[in-house]
Amino acid sequence: MLSAAEIAAFLDVEFPQAQGMLEIEKAGPMHARVRMPVDQSHLRPGGTISGPTMFWLADCAFYVAVLASIGREAQAVTTNMNINFMRRPSLNDLVAEARILKLGRRLAVGDVTLFSEGGGEPVAHATATYAIPR
Repeated sequence: MLSAAEIAAFLDVEFPQAQGMLEIEKAGPMHARVRMPVDQSHLRPGGTISGPTMFWLADCAFYVAVLASIGREAQAVTTNMNINFMRRPSLNDLVAEARILKLGRRLAVGDVTLFSEGGGEPVAHATATYAIPR
């Protein structure tokens, strides 16, 4: 199992292109909470946070939960993710809460709920499955 700080250091090495794009607030067995600072590059026409931005955060948050549960495994990969956009997010940071519902030898299955900073109602909900190489 990895701590939030250990996962952040691992991601800096394995995924340097994501540096500064997310903050791991909590990570533990079967869960993670990740924050993404929102800026102009995340907006779509109409002045709202784009769907691909929210999808990316959901995917990253679930990956962090998987890493927290199985350790350093760069080759754990998304095999399926579905997302429902529920309401327009505010232009604040996005927070993703990921939980693993089932962790098997080969697959991790769970969900991710996205919120605008400050709580309130969810802005998106994703279901995720990751393949775990063993």
